[in-house]
Amino acid sequence: MEIDETNRRLEAAKKTSGKGREFWMARDIQSVLGYATWENFKGVVERAAESCRAGGQDILDHFRGTTKKVEIGSGAAKDIEDYFLTRYACYLVAMNGQASKAEVATAQRYFAVQTRLNEISQEQIGNSERLRLRNRLTEATKHLNSAAKRAGVQNYANFTN
Repeated sequence: MEIDETNRRLEAAKKTSGKGREFWMARDIQSVLGYATWENFKGVVERAAESCRAGGQDILDHFRGTTKKVEIGSGAAKDIEDYFLTRYACYLVAMNGQASKAEVATAQRYFAVQTRLNEISQEQIGNSERLRLRNRLTEATKHLNSAAKRAGVQNYANFTN
């Protein structure tokens, strides 16, 4: 599978929660990463969760177990295991996958690049918020100094200290 196709499939599998948070379902990315069976892929997810725990993170913040119903024929359904995965969890899953699979190597690059782009975006949001607060403080200081002048303050050094 070519890089662009893997990236497109990973983007297509991405979902957004009601609170605007990105997540993926493990079974949705299983085939994107080149795993034919859940049994093999579940081991990758479990290793990734252990890596998360070893890194000092709360597993439940990134790997949330769930079940979903699937039809098995003649209208019958059964529950199957799945996981909600954060971007970080997906990155760890890709890092714990079989590196010999081209899909896994592509996913590793995808999540590394997307994580960095997200970090840059968050930094820009933080910078914008800092600038907004700094401008607000400047305006408040101007109003305070103006009020102090009208009140007859003569020693601004002591006033502002």
